Amino acid sequence: MKILSRDSLQLGGFAGITEHRLVTDSRVFAGRKKPETFEGLGSMVYLADARYLPKGQSGMHPHSEIDVISVVLEGRVSHEGSLEHGKDLVAGDVQVQRAGGEGFSHNEINPDDAPNRMLQIWALPEVAGQPAQYKSYSPKTRGATRIYGGSENQQDTFASATIMDIVHLDNEDSIDINQEALIYVITGQAQLHHNGQQTLVKEGDLISNHAQKITATAQLQLLVVTQN
Repeated sequence: MKILSRDSLQLGGFAGITEHRLVTDSRVFAGRKKPETFEGLGSMVYLADARYLPKGQSGMHPHSEIDVISVVLEGRVSHEGSLEHGKDLVAGDVQVQRAGGEGFSHNEINPDDAPNRMLQIWALPEVAGQPAQYKSYSPKTRGATRIYGGSENQQDTFASATIMDIVHLDNEDSIDINQEALIYVITGQAQLHHNGQQTLVKEGDLISNHAQKITATAQLQLLVVTQN
């Protein structure tokens, strides 16, 4: 088991954004990878916990052959770009942009006078040359909501063998994860049960582990990444 604390990492950023980068996969970052950051899992190659400054924005920029998953945690985000221009997102909302071979350009903006918070996740598509596409979700407030991955026979999420769920647990609720996983504690705290031991994990902890049980000790929000 490995645990990486967000607050142990150097704060970086660009444009109107400050961020902690927790996953910078060598497949994408190569020699630019920070050694203290984790590798990804499956097709997931990047995870950053970001805050947009008041009225801050990323600036319009392009992507190709990457899936960009944005999870709004605090405040609001105004989305501009070649996909779903003008979409407004509030805390709890998730948007997923598949660049494919067609590509897309986007700018994410904090319209408010206070900082916001957003997770930014990248995944490599398993099939090259796809058209650009957009999906959005409002995860349920208790239990797990699939935001990425699944078979090609369904249309709810973008197909991938890499699965991403947003999980909300009330105090004393538990979840069993019986496979290799990357788990990010978005908010709250929990007890991690592994090999007969218990470890307290809290907001900002990224856990790389195989087979575990997590019990919330306060209201808990997780990002759980696994593979089919």
